[in-house]
Amino acid sequence: MLSGHEAVRPTEGGIVMAHKQPIPGRAQRGAWGRSETQHFGVYKDATASIVTVRLAVASRRKVLRPISRSKQRPAQRIIMGLLSILRKLKSSPDQEVRILLLGLDNAGKTTLLKQLASEDVSHITPTQGFNIKSVQSQGFKLNVWDIGGQRKIRPYWRNYFENTDVLIYVIDSADRKRFEETGQELSELLEEEKLSGVPVLLFANKQDLMTAAPAAEIAEGLNLHTIRDRLWQIQACSAVTAEGVQDGMTWVCKHISSKKK
Repeated sequence: MLSGHEAVRPTEGGIVMAHKQPIPGRAQRGAWGRSETQHFGVYKDATASIVTVRLAVASRRKVLRPISRSKQRPAQRIIMGLLSILRKLKSSPDQEVRILLLGLDNAGKTTLLKQLASEDVSHITPTQGFNIKSVQSQGFKLNVWDIGGQRKIRPYWRNYFENTDVLIYVIDSADRKRFEETGQELSELLEEEKLSGVPVLLFANKQDLMTAAPAAEIAEGLNLHTIRDRLWQIQACSAVTAEGVQDGMTWVCKHISSKKK
């Protein structure tokens, strides 16, 4: 292997001798690479018996370059993808929404809350104080406050009104004897200053029972059409079977989204 400047001389028999003559001022071996000689071809002149050899000296340097995306190993691509996802999640966290879940005792509030959290609803005990659960839904973090509905607890409802984004009021559609009572409690809630303008979703619960009143009948009996100071919606549902529950929560997220913009 030859390096540097190559001088070619003809000899007897056409043998070519190459003599090594280093180029002044140029290092023979670089710190990051190596020099090497490449032979390109042999040509014979028609007018002379001199054989010339064309030799070229090429210097190649190994330069450290970033690894291109196409040459990354599969594991590296996976890690980079995960980091990209984490950056997006960090830059756009879920918006938090405070939801107040109220209604008379035995209306099905806690069952509904467990259904939203995808928990077992086969064993439910009456809420003596309050339950709090956080539920992820459609880009929102829903912090749901379930407050007991017993008569002795209702005076304490107002302690939880602050910073409420949505009020969910649950009605036992099968207990017609208590329609008047539940209507009175709802009217008082809608008059509370701290709940002024807060959207309200009414769940006409227990639609899986044969004795359940239709949502339209309940809306008429509670005079919901007279509500003018806020958005409202009544949704037929069954907290046990989950029928209608997601439809109601979709309404909540839709109107919260427009409110937050």
